Amino acid sequence: MAENFFDLTGNVALVTGASRGLGQYFARALARAGADLALTARKAEDLSEFAAEIEALGRRVFCTALDVRNQASITQGIAAIEAHYGKIDILVNNAGCNIRKPALDVSWDDWNTILDTNLRGSFFVAQAVARGMIARNYGRIINIGSVTSVAGFAGLGPYCASRGGIKQLTMSLADDWGRYGVTVNCLAPGWFKTRQNQVLYENAAWVEYICDRIPLKRPGQPNDLDGAVVFLASEASRYVTGQTLLVDGGVSTGATKATV
Repeated sequence: MAENFFDLTGNVALVTGASRGLGQYFARALARAGADLALTARKAEDLSEFAAEIEALGRRVFCTALDVRNQASITQGIAAIEAHYGKIDILVNNAGCNIRKPALDVSWDDWNTILDTNLRGSFFVAQAVARGMIARNYGRIINIGSVTSVAGFAGLGPYCASRGGIKQLTMSLADDWGRYGVTVNCLAPGWFKTRQNQVLYENAAWVEYICDRIPLKRPGQPNDLDGAVVFLASEASRYVTGQTLLVDGGVSTGATKATV
């Protein structure tokens, strides 16, 4: 029988920011592929209902608090997961935030909140997890970026800066850690409806506008990311590292035409 390169049985996958949004879809996809899950959020109690859903799929689940803006919280959270499972094979660096404002209205604190969460937080979570991966000579790190990793949009200055940074960070870490059997890639969704951008989807004119610029003529559905995250987490991508995989319906092919 041919080997199933997408089977994650026996792997432990950590998904940060798993209390809502795309983080939960990533976790479901990995669980269905056979992985056991470690789920984190700033408040562990926010994960209890979703953890029960993952357990119903037949997977083991461990939940712990982890605030990516706090280095001590990162250290403690990763240590708790490794103590529970003995390892972390896959990291989905998903925790993120956005504050949508015209560039002239962005405050110093707005900038710090977004960059500290999306970029600095992602780096230090990856660093903490990579120590164990390097010791075992195996790991899959998936940094969650965005179509804004490769294109700029009005009203998203700090967010675009953070996601562009994720793309560059991914390439740097891939070069750092490839010799240890650790791959690092960026999964970059396009326009998906999440709580973070829900206000946009309440504007019918904007939805029509953005769909007109997406070659597939529709926003992304969360399950559209399932195959990509499993691919990057699995042996199917073992010779893929430092790459940004855009799952955006093709909008990045003409993203400079679009504004928000």
